[in-house]
Amino acid sequence: MRENPDYNDLYYENTTAHSQIIDIVTECAVPLGEFSVPIDWEAFFGNSRPVEIEIGSGKGRFLLETSKRHPTVNYIGIERAQKYIALTQERFEKYMRHFGVDSASGAFSNVRLVWTDANYFLTRYVPNGSIQAYHIYFPDPWPKKRQRKRRIFRNQDFLSVLTRTLNPNEGRLYIATDYAEYFQEIQERLADLSTLHPVKTDLSPDQDIATNFEMKYVLEGRDIYRAVYERSKDEDRTA
Repeated sequence: MRENPDYNDLYYENTTAHSQIIDIVTECAVPLGEFSVPIDWEAFFGNSRPVEIEIGSGKGRFLLETSKRHPTVNYIGIERAQKYIALTQERFEKYMRHFGVDSASGAFSNVRLVWTDANYFLTRYVPNGSIQAYHIYFPDPWPKKRQRKRRIFRNQDFLSVLTRTLNPNEGRLYIATDYAEYFQEIQERLADLSTLHPVKTDLSPDQDIATNFEMKYVLEGRDIYRAVYERSKDEDRTA
């Protein structure tokens, strides 16, 4: 049995036909194929602010809270499951309605949802060195032995593009999981990448913003494991 998944063009053709980018405020959904490759973030957002991506944004709790806290940062939430895209849109809509947020105010204009496979989007649409931070919280651990090949951190293409697209000026990768065995594997696989090094002094400026999964797991009494990695500067790797 193959240890690592085989993601080829046929696989993506069958799994990304629906792919869209959705403006969280206007709810305008545009097929992903209509965007340039790679995407020009400045033209895309209309500004040159830093871009952060949450991979597997789920029901959108972290995305809403962090984008509200940091309005001068552009956020993209990538989610493969259509039901979670719908729940995220509903969460933002309810928040804006409850607090009387006018869509013309500019609130949440820094947020886009991408309904597609994360690896597909990163490898094809994200420019090199353009992402200030990736947030990967509670990725599916695929706990059964026969399923473990599906773990996203076993995808070598994903690991390569993750580091390649991080900003070489302190671009960071934030990780959290409740699954100890998977956390150890993630650390081992990232240790093989010369472009990343662990940061031990600052786990996350937004660690207090819990995802829906984290809230559930904390109530169940599970331990939460966190790590932060930073992309090494190009000169550090050539010294």
